[in-house]
Amino acid sequence: MDLVVAELDRLHERIAGRFGRAEPRARVRDYVSGLVAGLERKNGWTLAEWAGEVSPDGMQRLLRRADWDVDGVRDDVRAYVVEQLGDADGVLIADDTGFLKKGTRSAGVQRQYSGTAGRTENCQVGVFLAYASRSGHALIDRELYLPRSWTDDPERCRAAGIPAEAEFITKPRQAQAMIARAAAAGVPFAWFTADEAYGQAKWLQAWLEDQDIFYVVAIRCSDTLTTAEGERRADALIAAVPSRSWQRISAGAGAHGPREYHWARVPVRTGRKRGRGHWLLARRSISDPAEIAYYACYGPRRSSTADLAWAAGSRWHVEECLQHAKGEAGLDQYQVRTWRAWYAHITLSMLALAWLAASKAQAVKRGSVPATPV
Repeated sequence: MDLVVAELDRLHERIAGRFGRAEPRARVRDYVSGLVAGLERKNGWTLAEWAGEVSPDGMQRLLRRADWDVDGVRDDVRAYVVEQLGDADGVLIADDTGFLKKGTRSAGVQRQYSGTAGRTENCQVGVFLAYASRSGHALIDRELYLPRSWTDDPERCRAAGIPAEAEFITKPRQAQAMIARAAAAGVPFAWFTADEAYGQAKWLQAWLEDQDIFYVVAIRCSDTLTTAEGERRADALIAAVPSRSWQRISAGAGAHGPREYHWARVPVRTGRKRGRGHWLLARRSISDPAEIAYYACYGPRRSSTADLAWAAGSRWHVEECLQHAKGEAGLDQYQVRTWRAWYAHITLSMLALAWLAASKAQAVKRGSVPATPV
């Protein structure tokens, strides 16, 4: 435990320069340690009590108005994750999650689909970028999704502290911006992956190829791909695959052992770029062969089906990140309404999650805990 606390001290030192005054610089350490303290609820009052403060004013001020560089701390979190978990074979993963809310004043809130609830709810939606490697996984970037109901209402935006220059941006566009930031920062990774909400944005695929970023992204069965015979639906292409072409491959470790499926791929869009290949990848359930998932892929021409299956299976890590961040680092336990306060809390929760991931990776290296299969 002493080593874990010492690691928080080092991380706190790392971000100290982002704070203009001593008070918020000291308070942020209490805030982050409180987020992982196992409190039943994590809000301004309980975190203040944890820190020995008599009111939540200081914690609320830290999120709402205190002088510190929120995006700078985000950059520090990303650099810390790379330092602790970085690997040339790493994977970037985009996903979004909902934060259930009451009322209409929290920045970005409206009735919209929440993957967390599995239905339409009154919620905010955050778009996240995760980093995963054989050493562990953590969140490294975030954006608050603003629906048109907000961006078309400047007065409402102003009341929630949303910058006047904020515009409507789709979730795939937000993911693109975060991938670009990671690439510009020199984050080491081999693949990008995401679910079909992002995979069906063909312009995103084209942009990734322009940057020579290899990807395996989920698509719909009805999405079309370019072949020598013209445009073909994904499900039609896979239906023509001979039975001998399917391979049983593990997509990584799951909660109940290896996540094994049957996998097959079909080359598409040949001749685009030297040394690169495009494929349609399919994942078929072993117990229910009618259950098939489809992926558009771009990568080194020598990539094997197992390589593509491993990249596709890595998407699971962003769900683990979001689950752990909510369960262990208070990601969804905030009582703030403004734009700035949302980014401040979410960034500090990401920092707490990175600290936990790094501490675990260090414990594995010391042999204190067994490694978790990837």
